[in-house]
Amino acid sequence: MTTDSTTHADIRRPTGDAWQGDVVGLVEAFRSGQRSPSEELAACYDAIDRSDLNAMSYENRDAAMSAAAAADVSLPFGGVPLGVKELDAVEGWPYNSASVPLRDEVADHTSTMVQRIAAAGAVLAGQTTASEFGGVNVTRTKLHGTTHNPWGYGHTPGGSSGGSAAAVAGGLLPIATGGDGGGSIRIPAGFTNLVGLKGTFGRIPRGPQATYGNLTVSIGCMARSVRDTARWFDVANGHDASDPLSLPRVEGWERNLGTHLDALRNMKVALAADWGNAAVSPVMWELLHGAASDLIDDCGLTLVDDIDTTLPRMGAAWSISGTIAIEAKLGDKWPDCADDLTPEMRFGLESTVGKYNAEARAKIERRRMELNDAMARIFDPVDGVDFVITASNPDVAFDADGPLPSVFGGVEAGAGNNGKLTFPANLHGNPAISIPAGFLDGLPIGLQVVGRHFSEELLLDLALTVERNRPWPLTTGSGTLAG
Repeated sequence: MTTDSTTHADIRRPTGDAWQGDVVGLVEAFRSGQRSPSEELAACYDAIDRSDLNAMSYENRDAAMSAAAAADVSLPFGGVPLGVKELDAVEGWPYNSASVPLRDEVADHTSTMVQRIAAAGAVLAGQTTASEFGGVNVTRTKLHGTTHNPWGYGHTPGGSSGGSAAAVAGGLLPIATGGDGGGSIRIPAGFTNLVGLKGTFGRIPRGPQATYGNLTVSIGCMARSVRDTARWFDVANGHDASDPLSLPRVEGWERNLGTHLDALRNMKVALAADWGNAAVSPVMWELLHGAASDLIDDCGLTLVDDIDTTLPRMGAAWSISGTIAIEAKLGDKWPDCADDLTPEMRFGLESTVGKYNAEARAKIERRRMELNDAMARIFDPVDGVDFVITASNPDVAFDADGPLPSVFGGVEAGAGNNGKLTFPANLHGNPAISIPAGFLDGLPIGLQVVGRHFSEELLLDLALTVERNRPWPLTTGSGTLAG
């Protein structure tokens, strides 16, 4: 076991001279003339060409190079090469849900989030790989093959935002979009040593053409630093009429970083190794417990030992309701396309098709009501806690080709254990963040902090405290953030 070394993993060091710092630092380098957007984009493409991570699924290089040449570096993301997860829409780009049956689909619109980040100066460098339909915690599809973790080739970067995580952590692109319907930002962030913030449900609009499904999906970014994440939310958040459930705009995310530290003092926190009825590797939890204790001490939080953090089981309900949307996307291609799907998607469809009826609907709603009541009790402003600290994943990154593991640090829990730690925040709509917390046997581990609705800025300041006191390497080929 190692806590601060990566000697046990097959690390993929970035090649070329692509920027290995964070986005805020890159924009400052553009403005000072130290680097240029065109040269930076070319360096990213060179790194992509030399990489064996398989993190990219599509690139429109001519258009990107033209955009880089005209970039306005005075903007928040001016000239920054951006990776777009292939489940996010860019007009004219593939929009195939990483699925062979939909391989010829092309987007007829660009998502509001991508529009806003591009309007803030980002250059759309290419599309990053994702798990099929965003439905599993490993990025391995029949359409694109296997994406690898830059901290340990042969290990997964997680899913569904696995390509984004691999590209950013592997030094290929400085930032990329992500989405989180059951942990798909926090899981890959934990596996790849990135900051992964899932906002309160609706914080960043999902339009145009927003569909709601089981009302769990939040979108955001895979980032190397806390300030990059804050800048992203500065630009991307705010209500859009095409997504009527999106929240009103909040200003000052980056400007207000570090200003909530006094407010955090004496806030209450619970530690929950078995959050969401999950089983966690005992060795990994020992390390995470130490990281959590450090964070509690550094911020002057109050640890509450006697609060019941038990939650009702919701995994099956989440899966059944989510599979309906997949079946709808496939349309009349199902079930003839079964052999073209990844094993997890085929199994999910075959196991749940026809099970969504009035009785199932009532059960799902009842279970969700029970979970809402339990989360409300845990985060009650008077008798509850302000934060729950747990793990981002039940163990370190597993085999890149899968299957999903069933044993976690020697504990048998079944393949359904994957994702249990992250489901609750999606189902209740809470913000939650994965913070880099060291290494186990050369692979990153992530500390997850779940907060009350609308508390993202407090979560960012908790992460900022870790970043300042125990800095992490920003990529596999870089040092830590200075200052």
